[in-house]
Amino acid sequence: MASEAFSFRDYKRILRENRNFRLLWFAQIVSELGDWFYSLAVYSMLLQFTGKAESIALAFILQVLPQVLTSPAAGVLNDRISRKKIMIFADWARAVIVLLMLVVRTPGMIWFIYVLLFFETVMWALFEPAHHAVIPNITNERDMTPANTLSSLTWSFNFMIGFSLGGLFTAAFGREAVFVMNAVSFVASAMLIRRMDFVEPHMAAHPNWTWRSLFDFTPIAEGVRYVRQDGRLFVTMLCKAGLGILGSNWVLLPIFGARVYPLITTTFGAEKAGILGQSVLMGARGIGAILGPIGVSRFAGNSEARMRQCVLIGMLLGCAGYVGLGLSNSMWTACLGVLVAHAGLAMIWVYSTTLLQLWTDDRFRGRVFSAEFSFGVMTMSASSAIAGYLVDQGVSVQRIAVVNGLAMLAPALLWWVAQRLWKPQTPRPS
Repeated sequence: MASEAFSFRDYKRILRENRNFRLLWFAQIVSELGDWFYSLAVYSMLLQFTGKAESIALAFILQVLPQVLTSPAAGVLNDRISRKKIMIFADWARAVIVLLMLVVRTPGMIWFIYVLLFFETVMWALFEPAHHAVIPNITNERDMTPANTLSSLTWSFNFMIGFSLGGLFTAAFGREAVFVMNAVSFVASAMLIRRMDFVEPHMAAHPNWTWRSLFDFTPIAEGVRYVRQDGRLFVTMLCKAGLGILGSNWVLLPIFGARVYPLITTTFGAEKAGILGQSVLMGARGIGAILGPIGVSRFAGNSEARMRQCVLIGMLLGCAGYVGLGLSNSMWTACLGVLVAHAGLAMIWVYSTTLLQLWTDDRFRGRVFSAEFSFGVMTMSASSAIAGYLVDQGVSVQRIAVVNGLAMLAPALLWWVAQRLWKPQTPRPS
């Protein structure tokens, strides 16, 4: 694809002219804002009831690892039935699951939170591949990169606002209000997606699909053969696995905020200082994730070669940022390190996603994105579990952050070496 820079006018044009994308974008805004409000409420509750970093690590693992278990079925479903219907079903199911969290009021009920997090992740595992797979169905090739960039910027903005205000909202109104608000956000998302109207070409080849088809492993084998025919597709699917090395941030940032840089104010005393510290660091993460894709958007444009370069730059920024976080001596230097790191991670997310959408046939897109998410959550889960264990064993979060940052050099080196797979005029797989 030729390099073609795009600007903020392209974002405005897509939202103004593309009704389907606009509805999907609004749905993303309302559901993700509720998600980030509620995540902070869950993490603060776990620290309050258990006092252990491992409880946060386990919660995060249950928010991502079930994706690995459900990936084959989720991929087949997304390539066999309506992706729109899958997203609507997943949103309604998550609304019910989050409301059930209202019954958890004592340390003895913590086990139920873990059960609910598991089932919510199963629904996420259905929703996210569908969300990414429909972007090429509702946009043209020229608009695919700005559409993915806008989705990533929106995720980052929601993250920043959700965690920044989530701490204040939780401290002021309590966790129960946050859970109700998140459930309502899923209902609103489902209603918006229901109004979308677009063609789903992948369904034409499977008019007689039944639930028994889930036990037919032929589609999974077909997906494996499809990916194996081109090494470039496979290594691009592994980008989020490299990004997942810094999945420890879900443990490290709450601990940094609660124990290293708590913020005591006249309005909220020492009891709430940890929540506010977490909010500030998570807000810095969101700001970085916004600035990363924006900063390189004009450089990358629609050039696949430059998108690949941005993935490499993103890995190096992730390394530098977490080393900086570990060496920080104040909240502000810690925020700078987090900002730099997550600017890089957002670049990896945007451009690896766009490259996969460009290179994957619609018939296989659900399976490809389900597998890609699985690779990512496996490394995220391992990284967060190790970080939680080490913190509870007395290893400083500063040292863990430095080592974790340096570990990002491994995927950066592998991605750099893999660039030799791309040769001029090589056709895309079909």
